[in-house]
Amino acid sequence: MNRSLYQINTRVFLSSLGRGATLDDIPDSFLDQLASKGFDWVWLLGVWQVGPTGRFLSRTLPEWRKEYAQVLPDLSDADIAGSPFAVVGYHVDQAIGGDRALAQLRERLHKRGIKLMLDFVPNHVGHDHPWTSSHPEFFFQGTQADLQRDPRRWVQAPSGGIFALGRDPNFPGWPDTLQLNYFSGALREAMLDELLSVGRRCDGVRCDMAMLLEPEVFSRTWGELRGAGDEAPPSFWPNAISAVRAEHPEFLFLAEVYWNYEWKLLEHGFDYAYDKTLYDRLMSLRAKEVHEHLIAPLSFQSRMARFLENHDEPRVASRLPVAAHKAAAALTYLAPGLRFFFDGQLEGRRTRVPVHLNRAPKEKAHAEISDFYKLLLPIVQSLPCRVGAWNLLDPRPAWEGNPTHQNYLCYLIEHPLDHLLLVVNYASYRGQCSVRLPHRGWLDGTVELRDRISRDRLRQSSNELQSKGLFVDLPEWGMHLFSLECL
Repeated sequence: MNRSLYQINTRVFLSSLGRGATLDDIPDSFLDQLASKGFDWVWLLGVWQVGPTGRFLSRTLPEWRKEYAQVLPDLSDADIAGSPFAVVGYHVDQAIGGDRALAQLRERLHKRGIKLMLDFVPNHVGHDHPWTSSHPEFFFQGTQADLQRDPRRWVQAPSGGIFALGRDPNFPGWPDTLQLNYFSGALREAMLDELLSVGRRCDGVRCDMAMLLEPEVFSRTWGELRGAGDEAPPSFWPNAISAVRAEHPEFLFLAEVYWNYEWKLLEHGFDYAYDKTLYDRLMSLRAKEVHEHLIAPLSFQSRMARFLENHDEPRVASRLPVAAHKAAAALTYLAPGLRFFFDGQLEGRRTRVPVHLNRAPKEKAHAEISDFYKLLLPIVQSLPCRVGAWNLLDPRPAWEGNPTHQNYLCYLIEHPLDHLLLVVNYASYRGQCSVRLPHRGWLDGTVELRDRISRDRLRQSSNELQSKGLFVDLPEWGMHLFSLECL
């Protein structure tokens, strides 16, 4: 089944409810709206404890403050809460209600048939984490000479120890984090305990930068600091996922993953993996490459998390023209997998809020985008689009010498309640194609094609649709979403 996920930046959302709002203040009416829109999951970003050093760094680093000020011209320190990825404890921040408020919110979600997803940040922690005093061996420890030689890699924590900053292999360290040492078996056991504690508070986790724990990635990044007694690090995930599922058999794991590690993490036991490739190709307006990506087997496609934005990416309304946004949304959310939406996307918000902030600027909903999602979302959440058989069709030239069919993307979704045909001209200019339908037992006689977007109707014989194909002529970013009914 194709499920749907709604991500909320918790601190920003709560600030919109009023100063000092907690999880208890999230109104039932809002949860009712999420349920009425058919969402299966809510991901609350940023509920865990952030330490004072993380907040201090977020408030004082000039390059970060410059970014904040572009979003909030009236910025104050009170707007800067620190990065939710500089976790110092997997307990819900008391400022938003603590563990009790989260448990009650989870119960309210469950009453509406919605499951709760939270963050797990496996690669690094915040500077104030108690392990810096109690278990400094869980980190890569350095010297004053290391700190003086490379301050972009090392930092002195409040505990007094000098530790490596958390990072991935391609960039300098994240200034507000400390790297965990997965060469250490004791650290791996401690992080498993942390994950198990998270698993008791929610129904699934989104695992931050999950591929950084893969042995070859971790060794490439940190192998030079491996100690003589350190074990070679096996992948953390297979054992960890099995341990959580031993307690919670239906627990869901979503991997934030890049660098072509998607399938490997799925093999480790993740239910879904980010589909950044589809996102990048849609944002780059490369229809042919989108088609090539979607040729992959359904066993892979159905486990991709499809998104147009999240807290890391720019708002799609700021990146694409409205018509292209609509086309990209239809292509993203009518493909199989986990349909992943971000709070504000359905209203067409344009401002990406840095995760360090707890307030967003006020924005009016974009009427055309909002109206489109009101039309698209019920179709995406319908039973045919959740469990129907999905097929990628090959658009053909409308006539010899016309190459514009290469800009088309076509899906057929089959289900006894509704057969849907999506045809999109994913290009900035008009184009034509022919769409030939496959031979099916249900496709017989005269077929009425009713466009769910424009409400237009046309009729064509099933023989023609399966032999000559349906001729399509669409303007830039144009689309048809037909319901097919045999008369």
